[in-house]
Amino acid sequence: MTANTLISNNIVPLRTSDTGREALSIMEEFGIGHLPIVNNTQLLGVISEEDIVQQGIDEAVGSYDLTMKHPYVKENDHIYEVMRLLGESYLTIIPVVDYEDNYQGMVVLEDLLQFFAKAGSFTEPGSVIVLEIAKRDYSLSEISRIIESENAAILSSFVTTSLDYSVVDVTIKINRQNIQNIIASFERFNYKIKGTFQESDYSDALKERYDSLMNYLNV
Repeated sequence: MTANTLISNNIVPLRTSDTGREALSIMEEFGIGHLPIVNNTQLLGVISEEDIVQQGIDEAVGSYDLTMKHPYVKENDHIYEVMRLLGESYLTIIPVVDYEDNYQGMVVLEDLLQFFAKAGSFTEPGSVIVLEIAKRDYSLSEISRIIESENAAILSSFVTTSLDYSVVDVTIKINRQNIQNIIASFERFNYKIKGTFQESDYSDALKERYDSLMNYLNV
C-alpha cells in the first residue's frame, strides 16, 4: 500500500490567491488543521491554522511566511512513511508529489486511520498480548515460533521503545481468543507479560481511542 492509493479526492489545495479566511472555511468543513498551497503543479508548502491566525485571515496565503515549507511524501512511499511524517510533524494532511516533485494530491490523517481500522489485523477476531523484553533479547522469529507451537498465528505486531531504549514493549495480535496456553508458553520461556486483552476489551479500547481522536480532529 503506497501513498498514491490513499489520495483524497474531496479536498482541493489552496492557490496562492486564496485568503486565510477561505482556507479556514475549508479546514472547518473537512475537520483538518492544515492545507497545501500549490502553484499550478508546484507544491509551495503547507499552511496551518496557526499560520493564518498569526498573519491575518484576509491576506492571500501566497504572502504568508510558512512554518512548514517542505513536508510531503512521494507517491510510491509506503503508508508507514506517510504515518511517520504525519506523526513527526503533527499534521492532519500530508501532500503527495511524484518523482519530479509535481503535486499529486494529499493524504488525510482520518483516511489513513480508517484504512488501518478496516485492515484485516484489526477486524479479524483474536486477542492481544503485550510483552516487555530487553532490547538485546528481542527476536520476532522466536516469539512467532512460540505462538505457532500452540497452533496460532500472529495477525499483527509492533514495537515501542522505553525512554532509556533498553527495553521494548512488543504488542502482538493473535488469531485466537483463548490464549491461556500461549501465555503459559511465554512464561515457560521467561517472557514478561505486561498485559493481555481479549477481543472485546481490545476492540472497546481501540474504538474509544479512535472516537477520541476523531472528536479532537473535529474540534
